[in-house]
Amino acid sequence: MSKLLKKTLFGSAAVLTLSGLMNTSVHAEESEEESETTYLTLNNEPLLKVPDEFPSQFKYDSGVNIDYPEDGVKGVFVTANSAGGARMEPLIQLLNDTELNSMVIDVKDDTGFITMPFESDNDMINANMKNWVDSKELMAHLEENDIYPIARIVVFKDTLLAKERPDLSFKNPDGSVWTNRAGHGFVNPFLKEVWDYNIEVAKQAAMMGFKDIQFDYVRFAEGFELRDDELQYSLGEYENSDLNSVKKRVEAVTDFVEYAHQELQPFDVDLSVDIFGYSATIEETPGIGQNFSRISENVDVISSMIYPSHWGPGSLGIAKPDLEPYNVVSNYMEYENEVLDKLGDDAPISRPWIQDFTASYLGSGWYKNYGAKEVSEQVRALNDHGVNEFLLWDAANTYSEGAQYSFD
Repeated sequence: MSKLLKKTLFGSAAVLTLSGLMNTSVHAEESEEESETTYLTLNNEPLLKVPDEFPSQFKYDSGVNIDYPEDGVKGVFVTANSAGGARMEPLIQLLNDTELNSMVIDVKDDTGFITMPFESDNDMINANMKNWVDSKELMAHLEENDIYPIARIVVFKDTLLAKERPDLSFKNPDGSVWTNRAGHGFVNPFLKEVWDYNIEVAKQAAMMGFKDIQFDYVRFAEGFELRDDELQYSLGEYENSDLNSVKKRVEAVTDFVEYAHQELQPFDVDLSVDIFGYSATIEETPGIGQNFSRISENVDVISSMIYPSHWGPGSLGIAKPDLEPYNVVSNYMEYENEVLDKLGDDAPISRPWIQDFTASYLGSGWYKNYGAKEVSEQVRALNDHGVNEFLLWDAANTYSEGAQYSFD
């Protein structure tokens, strides 16, 4: 918990139950014969608790005043290198010249580096902190240009923390820290210490002035079910659970999101989670632990990653998905809307990630060059399904000019 904010105390009053109350005029001996035992019933609820809806007057005020965009969030991804360098000015100009109005900025990146300095009592956070971005200067710039700030925090993909604390990660049979083929490490979603580490980063981002905390990589490593039996790791509080391994992973990921949402209540920020688009098309993902419906119940915003290039041949009924950006997004939204409709009033805002990059790695005949037309087609597909918010992804932060960002 932040040292700058104390949680409100919510007491549970003891209830006194008296049975067989005697008339005050009876004789003492009659009272001895007829009186019954008095019971004291105590409420077992914890005395310290963050309420589901934190009172607005007690929420932390960062002093940064940037309102939620009236027409919904239309944002772009921004690396720390761009946010703290010369690339930032052209990006701000792009937003000023278009309907784009928001930036998703790396606060904790894919390696585990924390990209801007802040005050924390957590030694591991301080060890992984960089001075790549001046947060005060950044917020002043965003406030001046009315750009809505979203903090991207990569959660369970964290090579730095995995190497520093192997006990918080996954080990090979020889005791070495497991990494995927790209050399990236993951930390263990079963462990609450990992949860608190990332939530502390989120709280600090909120105190800087970010209005939305976006958690990415809220999952186990891809294909985890194939190595589950060979890796060594702790199940933490899930050790004695009767659930099978798939259900345990789903519980851990869902519980983290629910816990984070509660912990961030006092900071007056929205919580959003990035999630694989295909997780909305099945009940739950067997390896990575994502259940679209259950995560959606515990966030303010759900951001499905639905880049056409990320769907395999034949997915969503489309032979070569990257060649058909409108159809991919339109077909996907049929699934997502069905899931979210079932949640009723508990459904979050849908704010998908869409593609503004060319996936030439797919090979000749399987990809097309993406530009303004392809971006516009994805936005139009979202609008046709009642979704007006979106985020553009390009790892190089070079976004197409001339795209249409709304369709009335």
